[in-house]
Amino acid sequence: MNRITIDPITRLEGHGKIEIFLNDQGNVEQAYLQVPELRGFERFCEGRKAEDMPQLTSRICGVCPVAHHMAATKALDMAFGVEPTPTAKKLRELAYCGYLIYDHILHFYFLGGPDFIVGPTEAKEKRNILGVIEKVGLELASEVIKHRAYGQKMTEILGGKPTHPVCGLPGGVTKTLSKEEKAEMENMAKSCYDFALKSLSIFHKIVLENPSYMNMLINPAFSLNVYNMGMVDQNNKLNFYDGLIRVTDPKDKEFVKFHSADYLKYLGEEVVEWSYVKIPYLKDIGFKGLVDGTDSGLYRVGPLGRLNAADGMATPKANEEYKMMYDTYQTKPVTNTLAFHWARLIELLCATERALELLNDPEITNTNIRNMNFKHQTTGIGVVEAARGTLFHHYELTEDRLVKKVNMIVATTNNNGVINMSVRNAARELIRNNNITEAKKADGILNTIEMFFRAYDPCIGCASHTFGSVQLQIDIYDKNKNLIKSIKN
Repeated sequence: MNRITIDPITRLEGHGKIEIFLNDQGNVEQAYLQVPELRGFERFCEGRKAEDMPQLTSRICGVCPVAHHMAATKALDMAFGVEPTPTAKKLRELAYCGYLIYDHILHFYFLGGPDFIVGPTEAKEKRNILGVIEKVGLELASEVIKHRAYGQKMTEILGGKPTHPVCGLPGGVTKTLSKEEKAEMENMAKSCYDFALKSLSIFHKIVLENPSYMNMLINPAFSLNVYNMGMVDQNNKLNFYDGLIRVTDPKDKEFVKFHSADYLKYLGEEVVEWSYVKIPYLKDIGFKGLVDGTDSGLYRVGPLGRLNAADGMATPKANEEYKMMYDTYQTKPVTNTLAFHWARLIELLCATERALELLNDPEITNTNIRNMNFKHQTTGIGVVEAARGTLFHHYELTEDRLVKKVNMIVATTNNNGVINMSVRNAARELIRNNNITEAKKADGILNTIEMFFRAYDPCIGCASHTFGSVQLQIDIYDKNKNLIKSIKN
């Protein structure tokens, strides 16, 4: 059997590779996204003070630190048996909007966007932000940089730092929002709102009006009929910071809706031999392998998963775009993996609208920002919608408030099963009868396959943990690539 390795895969957070296995006819038998790196972050949280967790876990990743910080802070709310004040909740959510703004801009223009704006078969030295600038011009490039900085500045004002916030405390936050800061944030949020609309118009023009791209966006070979998960408010509208976890089935029927504290009743995790990242699944259905359909317990999270699991967006302009996406596909849920990019831009617009709503709330400058009426418990569970999907933090504590056990299911872990299937299905569609013998053609085909993991915006550093003892294997090959010896610890 022939084997194709894409190593390293590019434009993602972390390190990984794709292994594609061909049969004797040159068609794809199987393909896997392999994560060879181990972080084991849960393990070195053990023995730490519970109060350190929001700062410690934000260091897991430099791309999604705000998500880890807020999930950890919400877990401490539960562990300390305290409900944050209304103003504290709104300030946390406002900081979170800033994070979503800068993170979604990062992915569309720096990571996923080059495949659309530059083109998936363009020379690889062009498939980056410099190629994007060459295509769209310096003026738009400066807008990208400016508005990503605005999102980080919004996070800094409320969180204390633009990347690793320090604002979260059990029962509240560390600082109030002054009237001057409110005015500054309002100007930035309004500008980000306009930029989100501009980004959607670019997507409409470059992608939706391009027949070759639209063929990819509607090709059933690039679709997965799986369950969808996301956080919703009381009206089943998408919410990034707080709400119930809703799961809908491949036919758009509600499968379950649960409180974050009950996640272990509904989710299990399968260990696979080819990756350090586990594969979560719905317990009531079970893990049936890398297959889709109603009888498979695999599910999607992230922008497309969230929009599919919700009945709409909670802000007006984003809801208009939400309806346009489903009208275009004429079905719900939308199952094509590349629709993640459209969903992500709809969320960018929603985050800017929600930021403006919060800034116009009279309570946002209230000084009552912490409730310290603690009732200590030994379990803390916090969940938020990270930019790339649902993020679970679960801490078990000793009586003296030290961390005894940690479980984190991050967005990319939730998506691990469906990412593998998306890569496999794309490889099967694009590689046929050994049509990759020509180097230039092969580069374009393999990069197009990479598009299907990039659509999920995976964060490998966040996702890789250990289960039990770490097994290390070293394979030694001769010059003809024949395996001589394998050494295991």
